[in-house]
Amino acid sequence: MSMTRKPSSLPTPSKVLAWEEFIEVTGVTPEHLQELVSLGWIETRISASQAQMFHDADIYRVRKLERICGDFELPVVGGTIIVDLLERIDRLERMVRDLHGLED
Repeated sequence: MSMTRKPSSLPTPSKVLAWEEFIEVTGVTPEHLQELVSLGWIETRISASQAQMFHDADIYRVRKLERICGDFELPVVGGTIIVDLLERIDRLERMVRDLHGLED
């Protein structure tokens, strides 16, 4: 009798959302979302039914973009630059922390 665990046959939770779901969760207007997709700032997947699907990780990014643009009265392009830079800083800070952990 084998004691190894069998892989689960349950489906993994979806990490993508349909257009309507993404709009509902983020509160962004369809026009604004289309602008972000057109800019290439948000990448979509195409489903078997040819519907655009969005990564769930982009929910946080879009909410942050909306907040920054609203708070500072920035155009979308300016907000995307700021969000990209904040993400880059976060990545670099994590790398520095990891490097410091290696030195201990």
